[in-house]
Amino acid sequence: MSHARPDQTLSLVKAHALGNDFLLLNAAAAGVPADAAMLARRLCDRHRGVGADGLIIFTPTPAGASSRLLNADGSPSEVSGNGVRCLAAWLARERELGPGATVAVDTDAGTKTLTLLGIDGARLVFRASMGPPTDLREERLDVNGHQVTAVVLRVGNPQCVVLGPATEERLVSIASRLAVHPFFPEGTNVELATVEAPDRVRILIWERGVGPTEASGTGACAAAVAAAAYGGAARSSDVIAPGGVQHVDWTGDDIRLTGWAEVIAGIDWWMGAA
Repeated sequence: MSHARPDQTLSLVKAHALGNDFLLLNAAAAGVPADAAMLARRLCDRHRGVGADGLIIFTPTPAGASSRLLNADGSPSEVSGNGVRCLAAWLARERELGPGATVAVDTDAGTKTLTLLGIDGARLVFRASMGPPTDLREERLDVNGHQVTAVVLRVGNPQCVVLGPATEERLVSIASRLAVHPFFPEGTNVELATVEAPDRVRILIWERGVGPTEASGTGACAAAVAAAAYGGAARSSDVIAPGGVQHVDWTGDDIRLTGWAEVIAGIDWWMGAA
């Protein structure tokens, strides 16, 4: 990987999926600073940088791209369901792909294959094969002296789902503390999930390394699995976040996540002194 000089500019793409936004940096076309964590922090700062929930550094491949994800605080993340969809949307636009085409995105949690289902104006709708959930179980965790029943699992990254009321107060008092709970040495993403109907789950998200987000692809997967396993929901459900609705189908060996993403802008960012 090449290294950019401090006086150079970086060409970036900004995209989002239901308000969960990412900056995309093509490592094959631009020099990338050696300190990628610092770069992510600077770029993702919403007041002093461009602003985003994460930075995806990628290299195009014939089938799609290989990628590396950094959260807004510079910490690494294995995968983002919305992030891979944003990257797939850019690739589909660049390669003029149509419905039925597939894009394979290599992540630190394995290869995620996305199928382009349709194009609705600026929005591209994909179904992503996210792989099976692992380590699914219930745990009782102490949060400020109170016992909380949580569903813990991995969907490529660590997840913690608390079934019950999804309120802003509980997001701050419970979810924010679970995200950095000693039980999770790597930290975890946290979802508060309310089962409103067998096929409808409403969530609020506290994302590891970011904080509250409008939506989360892996969080939607985790919430749907937890709701089906322990909350009486069906294995096919709409998951509603503040930014919109994603659909999750949990089969025996796979979680399929359906939702849209759109490319917002191309950006030239000056890499001056911090």
